[in-house]
Amino acid sequence: METEATIKERSKRVKSALDGAFGVRAKTLDKALRKTGRRMPKRLHAQARLIVDAQGLGGNPKLMRRIDGAAIARAEEDVVSWLDTVDRADRRRGFWIWAGSMVGFNLLIVVAGVVTWMWWTDQF
Repeated sequence: METEATIKERSKRVKSALDGAFGVRAKTLDKALRKTGRRMPKRLHAQARLIVDAQGLGGNPKLMRRIDGAAIARAEEDVVSWLDTVDRADRRRGFWIWAGSMVGFNLLIVVAGVVTWMWWTDQF
């Protein structure tokens, strides 16, 4: 049976994994998930929400019986194992490659527009 302490520990573990994978710093797991946004798959986001929902029961013994301990443990393991595969350096490198390609493409469009304008007005 899950206790409030074990759920808090699971929440801390997932929150620290989010910080390591995405650099998300928040006081609670709920806020960290909101900051993560769509960078995490929906299925894993829903599993992490299970932990947040279990935390919301607040240690009430009667409500804590409703928690499926195996599902919470599986959700924590799935989320943390996926977050361990995320490479921050690769994501950063991918962002800079994307930004450079967008700048290059926009410059290409501008140069093509200027050449077209010059050809059209017989200034070429």
